[in-house]
Amino acid sequence: MKLHDLHPAPGSRKPSRRVGRGHGSGRGKTAGRGTKGQKARAGGGIPAWFEGGQTPLHVRTPKLHGFRNRGRVAYAPLNLAKLAGLEKGTLVTPDVLAHDGLIRDTKLPVKILGNGDSPKGITIHAHAFSKAALDKLAAAGCTVQRLGWPDNAPVDEEAEARAAAEAAKRTKGRKAKGRRAADARASGRQPEPEPEAEDEAEAVTDAADGAEPAATAEGGAEADDGGSETEREPQA
Repeated sequence: MKLHDLHPAPGSRKPSRRVGRGHGSGRGKTAGRGTKGQKARAGGGIPAWFEGGQTPLHVRTPKLHGFRNRGRVAYAPLNLAKLAGLEKGTLVTPDVLAHDGLIRDTKLPVKILGNGDSPKGITIHAHAFSKAALDKLAAAGCTVQRLGWPDNAPVDEEAEARAAAEAAKRTKGRKAKGRRAADARASGRQPEPEPEAEDEAEAVTDAADGAEPAATAEGGAEADDGGSETEREPQA
């Protein structure tokens, strides 16, 4: 086989249609485009998204304005009115509520809302409580325990309050430091060092001051030894 013997497979190469070559060709005059109109013009055509002049899909589709809060927690709500028939001393937990059909399941944290009258003397465990619900439960002599999610472990309110206070204190300190730095830049002077930095600088200065006399004393001792040796040389 030689190079000039190579040919494409039959049917793989189809010649392009030649239009506008006279009536005898079958595609003469209007070249298969019909008589006038947008589609008959050179460079004309209808976009794929054109809908005949009606309101297009991208315009009639509602737009999602605003934003979606990424930190939002979806709760399974339950009003106090659903618990009004409970007897005194009853323990209410999310598992009990799911078992009794008051909530659909325990896949979502439970939040107690304040609609209705509160039962008296019950103990209720839930992941969140509205302010109205807390007020009604406290007035009815009920015990409230907030749970964590998703472990359902009891939440230590005092520990959370201390952590929040410490975080607020740290935030306040950072803001004050930023304000001092901004004021210093505005006035064109160097920002004042922080108290911790001043303490470290004083410690380094004290250490350096204490090391110099020792070095001087050692140098003096070496000088004395050298002087004694020099004095003994003439005697030898």
